[in-house]
Amino acid sequence: MATQTILKVKDLCKTYITNKKQNNALRNVSFNVNKGEMVAIMGPSGSGKSTLLYTASGMDDATSGEVMIDGENIASMPKKKLANVRLEKMGFIFQQMHMLKNLTILDNIILPATESKSKKRSRKQIREQGEALMRKMGIIDTAGHDINEVSGGQLQRACICRSMINDPQIIFADEPTGALNRSSSDEVMDMLCSLNREGTTIMMVTHDARVASKCSRVMFIVDGEIRGEKSLGVFTEGSNMRERERTLNNWLMEMGW
Repeated sequence: MATQTILKVKDLCKTYITNKKQNNALRNVSFNVNKGEMVAIMGPSGSGKSTLLYTASGMDDATSGEVMIDGENIASMPKKKLANVRLEKMGFIFQQMHMLKNLTILDNIILPATESKSKKRSRKQIREQGEALMRKMGIIDTAGHDINEVSGGQLQRACICRSMINDPQIIFADEPTGALNRSSSDEVMDMLCSLNREGTTIMMVTHDARVASKCSRVMFIVDGEIRGEKSLGVFTEGSNMRERERTLNNWLMEMGW
């Protein structure tokens, strides 16, 4: 079966003007992400990791270049159409959860589904899908809770549910474990790996080599340029975690980490 490219980035540039000085946050970045991959972006602080994620997902405008999602160039897409593509084809997980305080956990999860116009679902069907995702993530008992009544790990799992509610083709995650302790981080990564094994494509930014070692491929960015990438193969329950971490850490040291 031929490999299907779901995200294609070509000559992507992002330039900021600060105090009349030009800052090239991304410099002619090009790469592909294939359907079913789980890719990590790593690099030093200020290297352009989050800028790349936000620009590749259409959350931030590119200065130049192309970003193709499922064959459509979102870099030149009208704002209204782009918003619809992001709603229907992408899911998002952030370090800062961005949950609405006046809604319950379940209502936060299903909010993107209530805004979707392409998927014809009743309110009852949407709630049932949200509840099914919560059961899958092991947090159904928090459905009626406020966001300040649950742990950080539970809240991040709720964010994963929210990212999946419209059956996205790709999930973009910015430091999804950055605000969690080791135990909660491992739980969240187990959930993401499970989703990936089921076919969901994931692209994430992380500074944690332990987290990145569960991805199939790692890209290393410095000063807005991709300096190299490392293929680790698909992570499975039988994978040697220590060996994957060791391999990745050795490569990161070679890259100047």
